[in-house]
Amino acid sequence: MRNFEALGALALVVDATEQGRETAKQLAPNTPVSDDFKDALTGQIDGVVIATPAETHYDLVRQALTAGKDVFVEKPMALTADKGAELVRMASAKDRILMVGHVLEYHPAIVKMVELVHSGALGRLQYIYSNRVGLGKIRREENILWSFAPHDIAVILRLVGAMPFQVVACGGAYIQPNIADVTVTHLLFDNGVRAHIHISWLHPFKEQRLVVIGSEKMASYDDVAKSLVLYDHHIRMERDNPVPVKGAYESVIFDEAEPLRVECEALLQALTARTAPLTDGLSGLKVLNVLNAAQRSLMMNGQPAQVGL
Repeated sequence: MRNFEALGALALVVDATEQGRETAKQLAPNTPVSDDFKDALTGQIDGVVIATPAETHYDLVRQALTAGKDVFVEKPMALTADKGAELVRMASAKDRILMVGHVLEYHPAIVKMVELVHSGALGRLQYIYSNRVGLGKIRREENILWSFAPHDIAVILRLVGAMPFQVVACGGAYIQPNIADVTVTHLLFDNGVRAHIHISWLHPFKEQRLVVIGSEKMASYDDVAKSLVLYDHHIRMERDNPVPVKGAYESVIFDEAEPLRVECEALLQALTARTAPLTDGLSGLKVLNVLNAAQRSLMMNGQPAQVGL
């Protein structure tokens, strides 16, 4: 709401809660506020932004697309791959923009990391890991996998440029029955690249770190320290023995723009140009397919699960 108002694109705020509506009136005093979602589906509004609990996404997006609106929906776009695929088909059939809120893909540091990998600066991509842990807000409506992992999955898929064929996920529920608080998810790709994601809201300190290992160099982004570092480290074979070679490291400069603002600007650009945004419906569906496979593996106590296309 704050960003779209600053961009001159906020026409209406809808919130089902009285507290939410009061907050909206304070932050956007010149914008109409409603408690009825149908007010957002009128002819005067071009696009709808849906930032609601995950279990409501499918129904609200479907209503908006049926009304002929372009839609931005926070992650995940739906709770099953079948429903996500249905939304993608609807958007295509109605020639509407469908964008999914994977905000990390718009983070300037992540954009720079993707550039480094795709340019070959790290050599051949070998391994990726992402830690997203802390003592944070504990949700009741979704587990840690669905709350945190979409961000990391989206970034890893972008870095690798492919879908994993197999996912293994393990975790534990310690606070609420059947709602995992900690998970470790492994992704295996056809090209031999592997990745793992460690996420937890039951952790003594905050860490948000993405590490990418290449055959020639390595890179790390620390979201807490706001630093992107490129390491000239690699492994050299000497008489068939692997020898670690530690070289210099350098800080990589990236834009300091707010990722959420960049994401909001990307939505407006897509709506104006009528072109698919970076995180379009198909992109969101890929993340959803990996999430569904991870959830199946989690429920099977770490048995490998195949990823749907």
